[in-house]
Amino acid sequence: MKALRFYAPEDVRVEDVPEPECGPREVKIKVRNCSTCGTDVKIKKNGHVNITRVTTMGHEVAGEVVEVGAEALGGFQVGDRVQCIAAVPCGECHECRKGWMEVCQNQTSVGYQYDGGFAEYMIVPEQVLKVDGLNRIPDGVGFDEASAAEPFACAINAQEQLGIEEGDFTVVFGAGPIGCMHIRIARGVHKVGTVVLVDINDERLQMSADAVQPDHVINSAKEDVVAKVMELTGGRGADVIITATPANVTQEQAISMAARQGRISFFGGLPKNDPFIKADSNLIHYRQLHVHGANGSSPEHNKRALEYIATGQVPVKDLITKHIPLEDVLTAFDIVARGEAIKVTVEP
Repeated sequence: MKALRFYAPEDVRVEDVPEPECGPREVKIKVRNCSTCGTDVKIKKNGHVNITRVTTMGHEVAGEVVEVGAEALGGFQVGDRVQCIAAVPCGECHECRKGWMEVCQNQTSVGYQYDGGFAEYMIVPEQVLKVDGLNRIPDGVGFDEASAAEPFACAINAQEQLGIEEGDFTVVFGAGPIGCMHIRIARGVHKVGTVVLVDINDERLQMSADAVQPDHVINSAKEDVVAKVMELTGGRGADVIITATPANVTQEQAISMAARQGRISFFGGLPKNDPFIKADSNLIHYRQLHVHGANGSSPEHNKRALEYIATGQVPVKDLITKHIPLEDVLTAFDIVARGEAIKVTVEP
């Protein structure tokens, strides 16, 4: 079968490999869709500390069950349509026992420690099944939509920490697929008020704005975004700010534009060689701001994402703007790197 194999930074190859064999406690799926994200591009360029061997990449996976091990958990059957979590909690550590599976200290990941979904077939390991991380796709939800449930789940995790209230003035930094998903969730689930989308790329802003229809768009490379938000709110500031971009300045601007009792999600991680920001601590103190980190998702968040997609409460179909065959997966990476699509999915 064909698979995208990571050997080393900038040494990533589509090649023929043996079809994987299903163990007694595993499930084998035929991959129907594996979507791409910025993390895939970063791994291709820089590698990852948790990828220590030649590995099949891809972690946003949906497919069809073709074989079930005799001792596999979950009661799956051949033909089941399934979506797989990416981040795999151990289920046993302090954090998991507290219900904080998204920050499991022993977390492993599909596409890192386990071969991922940029391939014709993938083994769902026992570790995924132990934490109920292989989900049946609801009727009416396509494989491409289901593959987008994983990043969608990460956005759900971030927003549930913020105590969002109906009518909140909301700012989202980053006009990529995650920024679009954040807007869809904020409106569809939390019923926020005015929504502002911020980016530095006019074409990307226009493409995403056409899809998710924010009330305002701001190119922060051309306009003082803090001053503009203050103007739009009559000097009060934004109630909710989500920084879905790996840019230090957006986190600093988020603090500066927050209203009293404002809630801020640092969703996008910063470059590891430059992870620090300059923050006005007095703003946090006197405005009583709430600053939250957000890292990944739990199996439960993945289930909720599929439910929201299935009910139409948070649609994602129109956000998937490119479908690329597996043999051209590296082209998909280039499209993501250049920001030429909202969401790109790969179809073996």
